[in-house]
Amino acid sequence: MKKGAIYLLQFAVLLLGFVVLAALIRLPLTEGRAVNLDLLHIYTDPFILYGYATSIPFFFALFMAFKLLTYIGQSQLYSLDAIAAVIKIRYCVIVFSIFTFIAGVLIVLFHDKEDDPAGFISLCIMTILLSIFVAIMTFLFEKKIRKAIALKSKLA
Repeated sequence: MKKGAIYLLQFAVLLLGFVVLAALIRLPLTEGRAVNLDLLHIYTDPFILYGYATSIPFFFALFMAFKLLTYIGQSQLYSLDAIAAVIKIRYCVIVFSIFTFIAGVLIVLFHDKEDDPAGFISLCIMTILLSIFVAIMTFLFEKKIRKAIALKSKLA
């Protein structure tokens, strides 16, 4: 793969990380539960803290994706380090989807009776389905890398 394409993908990963980080900082200020709260109580709200805890595997997966792109740029895609990065991405995606499922269950159980949680629940379902898709793709990608390494070692 050309270096320019690798740099563009790495830039896209960094940009996604910064956009999500900015959303995590800005959105609690505009969220419905936080309208009448002061700054300290906004960022110590249990639901918002849970969102921050859920973002940890997301950002770690982004870091691993950046690292994997670095391996690809160094022509080390068929290495054990690349396989380890793909496996870590898959585990992060699985943990993220579990956290999202738990958030959906908590919203269903503890939402205000006047609120309609359908929008949040549909976002949870879409996020979980997307996470399952990414986990399957990383599994298939790992399998292809392992086959290529085995073929390479067999030929050498």
